[in-house]
Amino acid sequence: MRQNPSFTLASEEGVKRLIREHPWATIVSMTDAAGLVASHYPVLLDERADGIALLTHVGRPDEQVHELGRHEVLVIVQGPHGYISPGWYDANPAVPTWNFITAHLHGTPELLEPDENLRVLDALVDHFEQRMPEPRGMRSTPENAAYAERIAAGTVGLRIPITRFVAKNKMSQNRPAETVDRIIAELEGDGPYASPALAAEMRRTHEALRAARA
Repeated sequence: MRQNPSFTLASEEGVKRLIREHPWATIVSMTDAAGLVASHYPVLLDERADGIALLTHVGRPDEQVHELGRHEVLVIVQGPHGYISPGWYDANPAVPTWNFITAHLHGTPELLEPDENLRVLDALVDHFEQRMPEPRGMRSTPENAAYAERIAAGTVGLRIPITRFVAKNKMSQNRPAETVDRIIAELEGDGPYASPALAAEMRRTHEALRAARA
């Protein structure tokens, strides 16, 4: 990913926040048998790890298709993104752009034993179910537990310690404050490119920048 100093996201904590808030990831492998292979799975942070480590699973036979454990993989996590019209700038000549936040994470997966895999699956379900009015855990009843253990046999758990990452947070940091405020207003509006989530991410970025300059 091409870097620009204005948009570099170098903070490990910033990347962790991105993963926590946007846990749907793309896993990319360069394999001996099939070349490039990509799959999509939810991920969790291993909150006990030093640095960044991901917990996830794949459905069989993806562990073979990706040749997991034999080489490094690229995991891509992406937050809010969207089109930014030049009409939201000023009267000067301008071209459109795309604002986004994303991280490219590199590491070699560790394949988990079945009991560890079941714990990871449990944690994934609990993580997403906790927002439900009546959370339904993977093993909340004996019947659910028996079913989950049968289904888990069709999956392989992974822990991916991240050895390096490149991340980018492009939120119009190169624009004047009044232009930034106008872009945020448009994103919070009802136009064809409205995006409240992207507007919130822009607010977070620029509030931190303004506080640092104060």
